[in-house]
Amino acid sequence: MPELPEVETTRRGLVDALVGQRIHAVKIRRRDLRFPIPEQVDRLAGTRISDLQRRGKYLIAAVDGAHLLIHLGMSGSLRLVAEDDPWRTHDHWSLSLANGRQLRYHDPRRFGCLLWLDGDPLQHALLARLGPEPLGSDFHPAYLYRHSRGRSVSIKSFIMDAQVVVGIGNIYAQEALFQARIRPQRVAGSLSRGACERLHQALCDQLESALRAGGSSLRDYVNGQGEPGYFQLSLAVYGRGGQACMLCQRPLQSIRLNGRSTVYCRHCQR
Repeated sequence: MPELPEVETTRRGLVDALVGQRIHAVKIRRRDLRFPIPEQVDRLAGTRISDLQRRGKYLIAAVDGAHLLIHLGMSGSLRLVAEDDPWRTHDHWSLSLANGRQLRYHDPRRFGCLLWLDGDPLQHALLARLGPEPLGSDFHPAYLYRHSRGRSVSIKSFIMDAQVVVGIGNIYAQEALFQARIRPQRVAGSLSRGACERLHQALCDQLESALRAGGSSLRDYVNGQGEPGYFQLSLAVYGRGGQACMLCQRPLQSIRLNGRSTVYCRHCQR
């Protein structure tokens, strides 16, 4: 699934090309995504895109008194293409812009969404209960320590809970826990203040590194120009079960944790 760095990389790659542009045509080939595309979207022609923001793994586009909420799902991507660019099999909708470009959504699994929102988009049911942004001022070691008290879930599940902090998916959770030297199955409430400080720093480091690298090119991810990310070249544990730990050279362990593949080092992580 595209995670926070991939979604933010997509936003940064699209914002200059979209903001200020008028939409002159809408084409919807399939409505049956994660949620049906509402009919209001069909009436976007003539509106202007005035902003493009991100909340967690969602993109929020402001359009003349309303907002579009976009999620990339498991395998979705947004690309800017020429209007005469051939449609691919799993291209599901497009917004044609006055400058001759077209924003096109590609999603083989159809788990993404395109929704029309009236009012404050942050109060929508999909966004209202989200936790703080991991690179924002509201997320800090004291917050992590305070909210983990009494929690019996694994620390990996804890930091992947979007009501605790948004945007931490399977890849970056494993990489941050390795950097912080914390076992992913460790009980969240057992972390000391010092461990929370290390984990907070590791989460920030991993996300910032991924943003600099343009996200991960795992699976089908591409940015707004159709280019892959390169963060996968520096992965220390994700997808490396059985291979040598980059620190101690012992084999990395691969387990299932809450249904998700999880790799860690039994020697380096405690």
